[in-house]
Amino acid sequence: MKWNLTGRYLVSILLIVATVIILNLAILFGLLVNDRTGLDDVESNSGETFTRTFNQYMTLENGSPVVSEAGLEALERNNAWLQVLDESGNVVTDAFAPETVPDAYTPLELIHIYKYKDDDLTLYFVGGFESYSYLVAFPEATEGRLVTMIDPQSVLAYLSKAGLILLIVDLAVAALIGLAFSSRLTRPVYRLTERIAQLKARDFSTVEPKRPGIYRPVFANLNDVSKTLKTYEREREQLEIRRKEWMSNVSHDLKTPLASIQGYAELLDDTDVNETERRQYAAVIERKARYMKELLDDFNLTMRLQHGDFPLEKVDAGLERFVRELVIDVLNDPRFADRSLEFTSHDAATVALDHHFMKRALLNFLYNALVHNDETVHVKVAVSGSTITISDDGQGINDQDLPYIFERYYRGTNTDDTIGSGLGMAISRDIIEAHGGTVDVTSEVATGTSIHINLPHDKK
Repeated sequence: MKWNLTGRYLVSILLIVATVIILNLAILFGLLVNDRTGLDDVESNSGETFTRTFNQYMTLENGSPVVSEAGLEALERNNAWLQVLDESGNVVTDAFAPETVPDAYTPLELIHIYKYKDDDLTLYFVGGFESYSYLVAFPEATEGRLVTMIDPQSVLAYLSKAGLILLIVDLAVAALIGLAFSSRLTRPVYRLTERIAQLKARDFSTVEPKRPGIYRPVFANLNDVSKTLKTYEREREQLEIRRKEWMSNVSHDLKTPLASIQGYAELLDDTDVNETERRQYAAVIERKARYMKELLDDFNLTMRLQHGDFPLEKVDAGLERFVRELVIDVLNDPRFADRSLEFTSHDAATVALDHHFMKRALLNFLYNALVHNDETVHVKVAVSGSTITISDDGQGINDQDLPYIFERYYRGTNTDDTIGSGLGMAISRDIIEAHGGTVDVTSEVATGTSIHINLPHDKK
């Protein structure tokens, strides 16, 4: 993986360098084969061009060449002098020529002067007009002449060889630089892939890489993800443990009434049982069956709450009246008729709620306060605005259990009452949250527990 990434970066850099070199060679070749380049502008002002076009200033009068006034001005403007030669090389006329120059030239002398005689910074150029030749000299010229012999095939071979050497050298340099750059760039990427593979393998340990460079925020985020996933994994393991314990408890809870139902059903089949006993057995069977139905209803309801399949039929209700009637129903229950249950209300609000489910949620909290404490417990129910507080002075909840009381499948360790599904608190919380409310619990061991329920309402 590491060398695969490095190789890809290296190949990309080499392709870029090769493309640039090929383009440069193509442009250079195009400039060499194209005779219309920027050199034309330079040559247009050169002595060669001036000499080649000077014949425009010359005419024949009685068979003899004559330089026009414009030509003389051009010579003077360019600080040049002129000699016109006949076919024999004799000077027939001149303009501004020094007295020391020859008055006749042989063909070899003209060739020598044109190509090689650049003495005292003087350049010589030769032109033609009709049957005459003329020599133009530029004393103290700033130009220079370079005579070169070129073999096109040799030039092409040289350019091909030079281009190949240039390509190889540049690619080699690019390979070395690209290898160093790619290695430095891909090393953190390789570490990132390793970190992701570790997360995939459920290895949530954090790593501080050496020289992360521009990838420092990425490694930091991966470490945060590792910590979060580690927390989730720990919570999942704890939830799985509680789920298994809950399944074991529920299995026990179902087996107990089933065993009772089976046993009393067998007794009912006994012919020696009188009518009174038969009715007693039937009542036990009915009570156990009702308990099993409630248990199964809790399973169904918690699944619906967990998956959001929970439509509410809300109606406006005065919170004081609703809670007061609920407290009265609890006191009318023969099991709690002698219990200490106090209700107070102050400036209660009107709240939109589903009566059936909200009643069930509040009853769960009340029953927990009454069932999981001794008979001397004092329970207070207070309504203020849209807040309901249910508090008791019972044995309280220890710090170990408090964070988990709303978890599904959880039963506290501070109660001997194992009857029930272990879903009551979770169901109550989900019902309140489905109404848009919140629920918080505070508790101290040997001091008591307080449950605070806040419901939304329109403030008018």
